[in-house]
Amino acid sequence: IRKPIVVKKQEPMMTTGRISTIALATICLSSAFALPSFAMPQTLAPHRAVYDVALKDASDRSGISGMNGRIVYEFLGSVCDGYTTNFRFVTRIRSASGNRLTDQQTTTYEDGAGEKFRFVNKSFVDEKLDREVSGMARREDDQIIVDLREPEKAELALEPALFPSAHMLDLIERARSGETFYETKIFDGSEDADRVLTTTVVIGQEKMEQDGDAKAAEVLKDDPYRNVSISYFDESAEDHTGESLPNYQIAFKLYENGVTRDLLMDYGDFSLTAHLTQLDLLPRQSCEGE
Repeated sequence: IRKPIVVKKQEPMMTTGRISTIALATICLSSAFALPSFAMPQTLAPHRAVYDVALKDASDRSGISGMNGRIVYEFLGSVCDGYTTNFRFVTRIRSASGNRLTDQQTTTYEDGAGEKFRFVNKSFVDEKLDREVSGMARREDDQIIVDLREPEKAELALEPALFPSAHMLDLIERARSGETFYETKIFDGSEDADRVLTTTVVIGQEKMEQDGDAKAAEVLKDDPYRNVSISYFDESAEDHTGESLPNYQIAFKLYENGVTRDLLMDYGDFSLTAHLTQLDLLPRQSCEGE
């Protein structure tokens, strides 16, 4: 899922961040930091999902008195042609200082081998461009090389990590193999696109109950799902005890095709829910020769 909002000094502010996927999810590692061998063509389902977002909790420190919005997430492609995501998150934030409309727009492309990743993140506040971060990342000599284009040109060398689609594929395979807890790293181009985040992932058992926003996922009513929780850590920012605290946490129900529903996004000073209201499974792209 992508991190949509950062709030500082009693005033809500919008930055480019991370859903990690939603598939949103949004939203995981082999020993060689390459795309795992289980990733067969079309493991992840092309789809378009719409989520209604609402404020669940907010502390006085956040300065937020109300928030609502909508996420539209589109996932396309295959392991042969690579994966493209289009993500838009529009929110209206209410605070003592007034109302603010924020609009985060993200487009990414990841090749099927999990070796290259392109990203463009734009944030608008009250319909005016507030920030843009874009660039390319590639796996090279056991590290991630990031070529930033916006807000200024730069080249960064980061520790090895998975890109978002490979992260999700790895999560799904670990769930299939019975793992319930693990740690891995991800680079998704969020925030300033200058760091790798460590994720800790908790995976529940398979379920079939039609609870929560399952009605919107009626097409998947015969498919099992799992409750998943992911915490994202920036290990370069430790507290005074020397221990890292999560930047944010996301919990959701995950189907094996990468579709997610019933999201809870916790940013510390405030938390949001995102309920699936519409799901369209899109045509799968066949690999050449199939």
